Amino acid sequence: MRRLSVVQACIAIAIVVLALGVSQREGAVSALLGVAVALLPHAFFVQRSGALTARMRPSQSAARLFRAEMGKFGLTVVLFIAVFVVVPPSNPAFFFSAYVAVVLTHWLTPWLMPKRRSTD
Repeated sequence: MRRLSVVQACIAIAIVVLALGVSQREGAVSALLGVAVALLPHAFFVQRSGALTARMRPSQSAARLFRAEMGKFGLTVVLFIAVFVVVPPSNPAFFFSAYVAVVLTHWLTPWLMPKRRSTD
């Protein structure tokens, strides 16, 4: 989990800095909104899913993960609506680029980061 957080933070910082250089403050704010819409639901999911232990029945684990994922999805929808109603991004390209880049890190991190070696 720590590796994913580090990669997400690096990508978020890179996109915000790029947006700041290209489009000044408006682009950076749009990129920050995109990062927030991606990271807040992920943090909610991590907090709600909690630690899954081997003592839990598979049905309990699945139910916990399902509830956490549904909450994450709902929060994502609410955040998208809030962003476009309350604070419309001045640069939608940076907003969506930042959102997609942070979300894609979930899929790309296993290939981008070296695997840990087990010390048996």
